[in-house]
Order: sequence, then structure tokens, then C-alpha cells
Amino acid sequence: MVAWPVRLVYTLRAMASSTPPPRPATSSREALRADYGHIRAATRGLCEPLSPEDYVVQSMPDASPAKWHLAHTSWFFETFVLSVALPGFTPHHPQYAVLFNSYYQVVGPQHPRAHRGLLTRPTVAEVMAYRSHVDDAMDRLFATLPEARFQRVAGAIELGLHHEEQHQELLLTDLSHLFAQNPLDPVYRPRAKPSEATGVPAGFTPGAAGGVVEIGATGERFSFDNEGPRHKVFVDAFELGSRLVTAGEYREFIEDRGYERADLWLSEGWSLTRSEGWRAPLYWRRDQGGWSMMTLAGRRPLAPDEPVCHVSFYEADAYARWAGARLPREEEWEVVAARSQLQGHFLEHGRFHPAPASSPPSATAPAQMFGDAWEWTASAYLPYSGFAPLPGALGEYNGKFMSGQMVLRGGSCATPQRHIRTTYRNYFPPAARWQFSGIRLAK
Repeated sequence: MVAWPVRLVYTLRAMASSTPPPRPATSSREALRADYGHIRAATRGLCEPLSPEDYVVQSMPDASPAKWHLAHTSWFFETFVLSVALPGFTPHHPQYAVLFNSYYQVVGPQHPRAHRGLLTRPTVAEVMAYRSHVDDAMDRLFATLPEARFQRVAGAIELGLHHEEQHQELLLTDLSHLFAQNPLDPVYRPRAKPSEATGVPAGFTPGAAGGVVEIGATGERFSFDNEGPRHKVFVDAFELGSRLVTAGEYREFIEDRGYERADLWLSEGWSLTRSEGWRAPLYWRRDQGGWSMMTLAGRRPLAPDEPVCHVSFYEADAYARWAGARLPREEEWEVVAARSQLQGHFLEHGRFHPAPASSPPSATAPAQMFGDAWEWTASAYLPYSGFAPLPGALGEYNGKFMSGQMVLRGGSCATPQRHIRTTYRNYFPPAARWQFSGIRLAK
């Protein structure tokens, strides 16, 4: 474990478990500075339980070592803010621009993604020094940059903060996959107090009677470029599941030979079940004691009332067919979410695993619309009508991935609560399973 001063460790723990205060309507520089301090400290706080060895290993090409996440998020501010705006700024190390560039072709070359786990150097201590170098420079920027020049990079700073929140979630999901490879079933953090939820019956809530609706970001608050522009779409009458599908319900699908019935599966999904040996969600295991699941709190027996998670789009789609339903389209999900409260289990709760639905659905809003598990939709990740990517290198942030991906909505137990909103569009390839991805049905 990295040796930090006791006072700093205490501060990081406190900051990682709390939500930053709402941003004042004025003094955007002060608000951004406060958010920067909170978010950067929260990222390091998430690393506090790790040993030095935990920082380095890459368990699969789609995941990244914890050390890389820490460095990449610093590289973002160094590249898109400090090098642009701060006079006399010197990058910390000339090769870091290659090692920690993720996919920005306009900026320059990148170290191969699948080989990030081979980077034993820089060391963890050197990466922490890199973060401190960037933080010190950002502190100078906040304190000294003239207002006109500051406003030219304020948008990049805010984007960088939301980018780091995305990597907080990826840090946890990548650690989940890493620890799941270890037969010792290591514990990242002990399990939080079990939920006292009584559960919500399965069923459907009216979604909309049908007609033209508006979806997408309004521009009144921060949003990623792929969330807009706001536009009109037509939806038929539909109903949405009253809650997320539970692990117990998904177990019934398995016991009914759901993974053996080709008629339930899309062609590519069926091929993957054969070639990859899928027979249950990722991290599930069946032995003489029954089903168990690996979590960030170690391995434990399957809890049937908790939402099923770590399923691919193909598994979610097959389950929906088996249940006599379908997956919602993203516009259907957003119509219902717009009248739902933004509450659920998020990163700040420290549970790091979906919880059972704790409140009965109302006549207009189902339970668990936000947090707990990302919800696969039936919508391909494509640009909205009128979409325009950001200018320059930041235009690569979302736009170039609009092919071969499916949209997920709602956030998860590893998503920072301040990061999510009704219009947020997450996206992953349909075979991805290592995220906290779950299922809500529609009809």
C-alpha cells in the first residue's frame, strides 16, 4: 500500500464517500476549483485499499491497470488544459504523452491498449508524483490565469472532471475483473451493511400512450456531446418493467436451459455462448453449495433479490425473449426516467454492488431507474439527428465510437451520483460483460 500521511488518508476516505456540494450559480472558477479538488482526491481515495501489485496488472485487453487510470486522467488535464493555457508549463515526462494517451489520434501515437499491463515503469510512486505535478500546475492555473483565458479552457476543465468520474467507475469495474481471476477471492472492501429492502414485485408500469416526445440534453447544464441535440421522436404505446430483473429470476432462465436454446439468441450471441462457454453471468459460479458470485467484497452466495448484473447485451436480449418481453429502446427509457427521481445506489454509497429494489413503483415511475446496474437498451449507439462532435481532438471523445455499440442507461453502483442524469448515454460493445450491466424489460 502506498504510504500517505494519516491525515491525507482520512481526508480521501471522507471525500470519496461524500457528494460535492452543488455548484454556486456564480463564481464558476471557484466552483470548478472545488470540484477539481474533490474529484481528484476521490480517485486516489478509491485506490487506498490497493497493494502496489494491484496497481500494475491488466486482466484483459478491455481493462486497464489502476496505475494507468491514475496517469491517464492526469494526462488529460496536462494535454487539453495546462499545455494550452498555462504559460511556461512543462510536461512532467516527454514519454507520458505516448504511454497515457488512450485513443486521441489527433494528439499523437499511443502505447498499445492491450500492453498497458506491461508498464512496470513508471512506478506507482512516480505516477503519484505525476498526479501531484499536474495538481500543482492546475492550482496555479486556477489562482493566476486571467479570466478571459480561463474561460477559454473552462469547458475542457469541466469535461476533464466528468472524464475522471468515468474513470473512477472504470477503475472499480477493472479491479472487479482483476480480483475475479484470483482463486484467493480477494476483498477490495468489506461488504457494506446488507440492504433491508423488502423487494418490489415483478410487473410493468405504463410508459407512454404513444406519440411524439422530446429527448436529449437541453444545454442548461453539462452534458456530453453525444447527448444532444434535443429532438423529437415518435414512440408507440409501451410499458416498462417495474424494476430491474433479479438474480433469482435470471437463475430461472438458466435452469430452463436458456443458454442451450438457439431460438432465444441473436446469431452472434449464440456463437459467443458456444465459443466462450457462457452458461451464466460473469463472476457466477456453481458448486456443491449452489450459486455464488464474486464481488468487490469477495465471493459470497448469490442473493436472489439483487439485480442480476455483469451480463452482455446478448444475454439481456435472450432473457427478454424468454420472459415474453423485450429490451426498451433508449427513447422509451428516457421518457420514463424524466419523471423519476434521481436516486439509487451509486459509488458514494460504498456498496459497490446492486441492491434489491427498496421502494414500490408509483403509477408513473418504476423503481431503480438510476444507479445499481446499467440497463441495456435495444438501441444501437448512433448520433442523434443534428449531432456535431466537439472541434479538434476532443471531437474523438464520443463521436468516433458510433458503430458496433449498444446504448445503456441509468448508471450503476460504481457511477458517481453527480455524474449521472436522465439524458446520459453510455455505450459498450454488445458482448461486454465486465461492467455492472443489468436488465429491465419492456413491452
